[in-house]
Amino acid sequence: MTDVASGIPLVSLRGARFLFDPGALCLEFLTTGGPGIGARYEALHRPADLADWLARSRLRLDPAQVDVDQTDLADGRRMRDALWRLVCARTGTRPPADTPSDFDATPADLDALNEAAAHAPLAPRLAPDGTRHWALPATGRQVIASIARDAVELLSGPYADRIRECGAHNCYLVFVDTSRPGRRRWCSMERCGNRHKVRSLRARRDADPAD
Repeated sequence: MTDVASGIPLVSLRGARFLFDPGALCLEFLTTGGPGIGARYEALHRPADLADWLARSRLRLDPAQVDVDQTDLADGRRMRDALWRLVCARTGTRPPADTPSDFDATPADLDALNEAAAHAPLAPRLAPDGTRHWALPATGRQVIASIARDAVELLSGPYADRIRECGAHNCYLVFVDTSRPGRRRWCSMERCGNRHKVRSLRARRDADPAD
């Protein structure tokens, strides 16, 4: 799983801003849209949209240094939608969709992921301060390959059984629980975790005759 990040900034449909750290680059990519309900959140309409997203992702790439064309955009969206279905097959969850088969994983989804991963990824480089960065300029194909390889690593690695959907009834964000106890429930404590705490507190107060 590529790099460690404090979270990618997201905005809910109601306009609330929060940080979401799914624990893996490939799961960050799922926040750009997808099949079913994901179409409401579609963020990749133009090649520039993918380049701009890279600056917010854990890759922290300069959009001006990444050449994304229309083919890269189409390939990225195809791989992302395939990854959604593969992740749902792993977790056993199924986000809402007008067509139930939108989240049915097929051999074609596995092919889409593997084809994307077969291309050359971003090249790492060591900075003078000892930190790792990415060699730029880069192409959209390299970026998509890096995301796909991150997905292969996650789905085949030791954390594959820790990929989970947020525990909130109306949130379908997916994350990998990298915590030591393995008890993460929420996409973000700032958002769904806090809302759960507020509801629980209200329920306890309503149940207490002394209040």
